[in-house]
Amino acid sequence: MRSLPLMAIAALLAFSPTAQAAEEGKRITVKGEAIDTWCYFSGVMGGPDAVVGSAHHTCALWCSAGGIPVGLLAEDGQVYMVLKIENDDQSNGGDTQMSIASHVITADGMHYQRDGINYIVVSEVVADDDIQVLNHEDYGPVPSMAIREPKK
Repeated sequence: MRSLPLMAIAALLAFSPTAQAAEEGKRITVKGEAIDTWCYFSGVMGGPDAVVGSAHHTCALWCSAGGIPVGLLAEDGQVYMVLKIENDDQSNGGDTQMSIASHVITADGMHYQRDGINYIVVSEVVADDDIQVLNHEDYGPVPSMAIREPKK
C-alpha cells in the first residue's frame, strides 16, 4: 500500500496546470536553417556564425547521423528543437533530417514550449531553399576556432 500515495501524487501532477500547459501546442510556420544543436549550443566549433551554412555542413551531417538532435534556427534568432519531421518517427537521426542539414527550410508544425525551450513537431517541410549561408570560403572546411592550441 506504500505505492498508493505515490500514485496519488502522480495523478495530481498529471492534472496540474503546469503539466497541462506543457502539453498544449500552437500551429506555426517558421523559416530558418536546420542546425546541429550540439555545436551551436556548446561552442565547441566556434561562435554562432561558424556553426551554420556551408562551413559547418559536414559536421552537421555527422552529428545528425550520430543522433544529435537537429534544431531550426529561425530568422529571428529563436532556436526550435526538432522532435519529428513529417511522418518519420525515427527522424531524430534519420535520413530526413540529414537531407536538410544546413538548409534553409520553411516548416509548418506544432510548437511546444517547456522550461524555456522551444520544440517543434514538423508536419510538413513547406519549402527547402538548400544551403543559403555560403561561408565555406570564409572558414574553410574546418573553422580555425575548432582547432585547439597544442598543450605546452
